[in-house]
Amino acid sequence: MNYLKVDQQFLIKFVLPAIIMYKMDLSPYKQILVKYWGHTSFRPLQEEIIRSVAEGRDTLALMPTGGGKSITFQVPALAKEGICIVISPLIALMKDQVDRLNALGIKSMAVHSGMSAEEIDIALDNCVYGSYKFLYISPERIATKLFQARVKMMAVNLVAVDEAHCISQWGYDFRPSYLKIVDLRELVDDTVPFLALTASATPSVAEDIMEKLLFKEKNLLKTSFERKNISYLVRTVDDKSTYLLDTVRKVPGSGIVYTRSRRRCKEVATMLVDNGVSAEYYHAGLTPESREKRQNAWTSGRIRVMVCTNAFGMGIDKPDVRFVIHWEMPGSIEEYFQESGRAGRDNKPSSAVLLFSLTDKGRLEDSVRKKYPPIEKIKDIYEALCNFLEIPIGAGKNGVFDFNFRNFVSKYRLPVVETFNAMTFLQKEGYLEFTEEIDNPSRIRFVVGRDELYKFQVANEKFDNFIKLVLRSYSGLFSEFTVIDEEMLSKKSGISREAVYQFLVRLASLKIISYIPGKKTSLVIFTEERLDRKNLLISPERYTNSRDRSLDRVAKMIDYAEIETKCRSLMLLDYFGEEADRCGICDVCRRRNELDLSKYEFDSILDAIKKVTMNSQCDATKVVARVKYPQEKVLKVMRWLLDHDKLETDENRILRWKDKKLF
Repeated sequence: MNYLKVDQQFLIKFVLPAIIMYKMDLSPYKQILVKYWGHTSFRPLQEEIIRSVAEGRDTLALMPTGGGKSITFQVPALAKEGICIVISPLIALMKDQVDRLNALGIKSMAVHSGMSAEEIDIALDNCVYGSYKFLYISPERIATKLFQARVKMMAVNLVAVDEAHCISQWGYDFRPSYLKIVDLRELVDDTVPFLALTASATPSVAEDIMEKLLFKEKNLLKTSFERKNISYLVRTVDDKSTYLLDTVRKVPGSGIVYTRSRRRCKEVATMLVDNGVSAEYYHAGLTPESREKRQNAWTSGRIRVMVCTNAFGMGIDKPDVRFVIHWEMPGSIEEYFQESGRAGRDNKPSSAVLLFSLTDKGRLEDSVRKKYPPIEKIKDIYEALCNFLEIPIGAGKNGVFDFNFRNFVSKYRLPVVETFNAMTFLQKEGYLEFTEEIDNPSRIRFVVGRDELYKFQVANEKFDNFIKLVLRSYSGLFSEFTVIDEEMLSKKSGISREAVYQFLVRLASLKIISYIPGKKTSLVIFTEERLDRKNLLISPERYTNSRDRSLDRVAKMIDYAEIETKCRSLMLLDYFGEEADRCGICDVCRRRNELDLSKYEFDSILDAIKKVTMNSQCDATKVVARVKYPQEKVLKVMRWLLDHDKLETDENRILRWKDKKLF
């Protein structure tokens, strides 16, 4: 039976793709797509981006969430000799993509701040001399001397910049470390193209990305942001629990509910479960094992509703999400568009619902103010952090430090939210980087050759069986650090986990292996040396500009929720600089549709009423007389405009147009 399974896997993985490529006249890029991913055609815009990069052109690609951005750099990189450098801001995202590529038989490596200096040294060596196709790095890695020396020796065929909006100070998630990416231009051959990728960027952010990365020519490729199958709805409700329960019971299929706090996330999931709904919660504070287990349960359909913070999003491939509900407003249109865009990736009708109340508006505006503690308070927290990590003035540059946020705020009796936001601002100013808790599993590497190891085994019989077990269980142990599982070795060997650990520690002390025990920790990386207080420069102008941009993004988000006179889809598309017709399926369009008027009729009558009421004083009778459309249709539109606060009347029943912005 086992042989049959192996044969089936071999058939699916190797034989069927070969038959497909033989039967069909496929381009080299489609052949790669079939070989590794089993698809015979690309999604919209993917092949155009691939060909642009293959021609050596710097390219900025704007593709919505779920559009398949990774394929656009993986396929052209596989089609050429050499290695592709991928820059990503999230360690978890890097690990996820590297694991997926290696599972496909594509040799890939991630180098990040959670690794030891020895691991990084060996990993970069393997990228120079091995047959690796992808090297994932965090942006701060580019500034290190070790990376700069090794990358010059690599045969780089492409540089891919993921989450490219992080490079723009006009973007919603600016990161100063992204400004270092352009330094790669001096380290790789000048013919190597740069591919910048993002799911959301306004026209000004797109221009800024191409400028900051020194594109040889402007080259923007984008799919439409329009999602015709998604019905965007805003519901102004005080009792969100009742609305959510009613919706989940009425709407079939799986869904996502986004909240803005871990506490709320758990509360909403518990409420759903208590009312008979299959639900689970997900946030960054859970263990990696728990997050993976919950995501798998939701993806496979064992759990129907996932209640989560914005930590839930990476690697979501579920196409049949019928609804995405935001319990609270996100901080920007970009965030809302990305998260709501996880609905309906199978192009079937789906809903994106924003639950809104007046208290949400005040809370969101207040959250922006809290994001920007007073400058002197930011300096206080910087000094406390340096003291906590025992970094003297003038030291610490490029240092990586394990960091327990909870212990830090407890020791110095600091307010949690203010401290987190102060550290975020210090990151924006380029003084440090900090990560959420990351899970680094145990890794080992044999530091002796096979002949020397054999002699050691002969001379040390008590280690022989254990070494043989490790060699049977893992490959690549002599060339690179390999992830191991002490628990699995314990089960295989029949000895305790502690005994396995002691074997590994003893072998390391005898210089037979290099052993890095696993740990879970947050990290702080100092991108500059520790400065004394008077030299810690925080520009009041940059501080004010950054705060004002955040307030502006929040104001746009509030406008989206409050304005009831413009198609929701059009508001989103306007924000991203795109034109389209109204969607016809959002809550605003549905109310218009109830008037039984075509879009052309409604818009024409509205424009005529606006012209009349802005230029002269008229009552309803005179307006109807001046607008050259049937009376009943004019009255319908007039009533709609009054209901939606676009027209007002005085005590004499004179109609006036209210100059209220649409977005």
